[in-house]
Amino acid sequence: MDVQGTVADGFEPVRDAFAGNFARRGERGAAVVVYRAGRKVVDLWGGAKNADGPIDSSSADTAAEPWTRDTAQVVRSATKGVAAAVPLLLHQRGLVDLDAPVGTYWPEFKAAGKERLLVRHLLSHRAGLPVLDTPLTPAEAIDGVSGPRALAAQAPAWEPGTAHGYHAQTYSWLLGELVRRVTGRSIGRWVAEEIAGPLGLDLWIGLPDAERGRVGRIADIAPPAEPATPGLRLRPKRSVSDAYSDPGSLTRRAFGAIDPQADENDPAYRAAELPASAGIATADALARFYASLIGEVDGARRLFAPATLTLARTEESAGPDKVLVVGTRFGLGYMLHGPACPLLAPGSFGHPGRGGSLAFADPESGTAFGYVTNGMQKNVTADPRAQALVRAVGKALEG
Repeated sequence: MDVQGTVADGFEPVRDAFAGNFARRGERGAAVVVYRAGRKVVDLWGGAKNADGPIDSSSADTAAEPWTRDTAQVVRSATKGVAAAVPLLLHQRGLVDLDAPVGTYWPEFKAAGKERLLVRHLLSHRAGLPVLDTPLTPAEAIDGVSGPRALAAQAPAWEPGTAHGYHAQTYSWLLGELVRRVTGRSIGRWVAEEIAGPLGLDLWIGLPDAERGRVGRIADIAPPAEPATPGLRLRPKRSVSDAYSDPGSLTRRAFGAIDPQADENDPAYRAAELPASAGIATADALARFYASLIGEVDGARRLFAPATLTLARTEESAGPDKVLVVGTRFGLGYMLHGPACPLLAPGSFGHPGRGGSLAFADPESGTAFGYVTNGMQKNVTADPRAQALVRAVGKALEG
């Protein structure tokens, strides 16, 4: 694979790992960007723009269009890390009280035992609302009305605040409606006007028609037959497999809150504002976003004040996750470093996307990382390709 782009001196291990993903880990098309102290030190891309087409760019087939510097992709749950910044910034501005009941801002939400459910419970996956008694159709999921209405009427699966479980899909309508009630703007518009626009990010929650041509197609791809790294577990534990195969489990129901599964390559889906799963971004946009949370980038003022940064990465939830059936750690809106989601260091915070993508920041080293792929492998929080790149960044920093 002809890897394109540049790395700063000392970050050559990241280029090697990126090329290795194509050679040994089933990569189709991808990009990785790393910032250090506000300066871009890794900017790499390669492969095909469309995961379901041939990688050989010499083919006459238009599906073989190569990945370029400005190619963007659906990043699935890596969107959650961008979306989480919105209520935290509203709190920073004095517009949201994290310890107020959600019903303070969204009165209809007080029904079915949710009167004391707090804003911080939404962000830390402690709301008890990962499932819907009646799943939404793809059309309902994107209409901007059905999701919030369903969650306002939904009874929690556990007492809010007493446990945590990943809100895979419902996070979209919970955060989206909270932001709309507080600001009068949709979350996608807020991100565009307050974050992406000022920072110059190629990142959207709700893809504009004018940008459709930049976005490649994603597709499910088979993982490599053998572990790419000695000792790396590719097969999930039996308990995890059972949870995903049981139609009545919280796991299946959480990921099945939209049924049938939406076509993520459908222009209507990509134009929808689903901050849990349908954000679209370049690797540079994700890395630059996280770099801007922890410091200045090109003279732009950092997004998070020190107190807000502490909120984002202070542990709120830890231990057995009722949905993912493994031990997970969350701050307010962000996954934290741990066995289920290894990041760069204990103080790192960010969010993976199911199937591959990953973005995070590590304040102690001043590092921000963004990885975007179009080949969706069967994983939720720790993709082998992303992990190879994270290890390479760590090696470069040590060197």
